[in-house]
Amino acid sequence: MLSRPIIEARAIHKSFGPLKVLDGVDLVVAERELVFIIGPSGSGKSTLLRCLNRLEEPTSGHIVVDGIDVLAHRTDINALRRRIGMVFQSFNLYPHMTALGNVALALRRVVGLRRRDAEERARSALARVGLADKADAYPAQLSGGQQQRVAIARAVALEPRVMLFDEPTSALDPELVGSVLRVMRQLREGGMTMVVVSHEMEFARAAADRVLFMDGGRVIEQGPPDCLFGAPKSDRLRAFLRSLERH
Repeated sequence: MLSRPIIEARAIHKSFGPLKVLDGVDLVVAERELVFIIGPSGSGKSTLLRCLNRLEEPTSGHIVVDGIDVLAHRTDINALRRRIGMVFQSFNLYPHMTALGNVALALRRVVGLRRRDAEERARSALARVGLADKADAYPAQLSGGQQQRVAIARAVALEPRVMLFDEPTSALDPELVGSVLRVMRQLREGGMTMVVVSHEMEFARAAADRVLFMDGGRVIEQGPPDCLFGAPKSDRLRAFLRSLERH
């Protein structure tokens, strides 16, 4: 049985001018749950993630994360984002800083740790993603998969309650994808609550507790991966899965 919800997003709408991107989306995620969001490009998946930590402001709706009313005017956004780690498609590493420096910087600036304490925690985070031996390497000396794992370490070092992943492997060469998915699997096994937008369907089948299919800014269908992939109910999901088989 799943534990209490750590994310509750209700009736989320988001428009960019006349373009409606989210059309009344509900998303409830329990602690320690891994929820995978799939769907065609432009279906609103990434926008939904960005609304959860207010990188985008919803046009309307209600979001609570770990007991915090995300959209309330009084909410400290920086404190909120310490609880919600986010990993993007692009790695966003500082090229002039080592892997250790990139991870430690967030700990110093966001958490306020002293340099020595920040670097100690940063080394621990790098070890957690299998990069203990790359602490002194600069981003240009790392593969794309290693850079993405540094980005994950940077997020994990802040000890968030929830991790959001927005297409974390889409910028990687196929042979580098596995190293990133292994780290995500380890986080999941460690009890991290995760919401993942990705096209890695095999990973979704193997690791997700629940899969949501979005299209046209709405959640069309959701359920355990075996049900969604094995016995889709909607014509739109069936058509989407067929399109993946053709590629």
